[in-house]
Amino acid sequence: MCPSLGKENIENGVQAMVWGMVVVLIFMMIYYRAFGFIANLALLANLIMVVGVMSMIPGAVLTLPGIAGMVLTVGMAVDGNVLIFERIREEILGGRSVQQAIHEGYGNAFSTIADANITTFMTALILFAVGTGAVKGFAVTLMIGIATSMFTAIVGTRSIVNAIWGGKRVKSLSI
Repeated sequence: MCPSLGKENIENGVQAMVWGMVVVLIFMMIYYRAFGFIANLALLANLIMVVGVMSMIPGAVLTLPGIAGMVLTVGMAVDGNVLIFERIREEILGGRSVQQAIHEGYGNAFSTIADANITTFMTALILFAVGTGAVKGFAVTLMIGIATSMFTAIVGTRSIVNAIWGGKRVKSLSI
């Protein structure tokens, strides 16, 4: 078997991840406007955090299963942001003020995001416990990604949103 075959698969996996990320970033900007930009910052921070944590693990290398874990992490992080932003939209349509809608949107979305991420984390933990080699690599990357995506979706975006719109009398949101 030729060693370049594995290298080619990694390169293709990275390219697929980059293109997928570009599509997600564009969609979020178009669909959620200003909030999409904030979500994109959180997604990029999430990937940087995953790579940073992975680099601290002795002997960890970027493999195809690790790339798959990162791609799934992007999906989970986008899901968290979409849940929050849709809840904010619902609150605004329900007649809440901008400040109330943001507060309620994050508060109401938290339990849904936590449920989805906890069950996925538990599944990844089981994969790590019973899996071997590549499956363990996927599971580790996914667990790290879930932890960082919860942080960036809930704490990161809320911090930015509060810094921009917090304590201000705003009549409407670009969401």
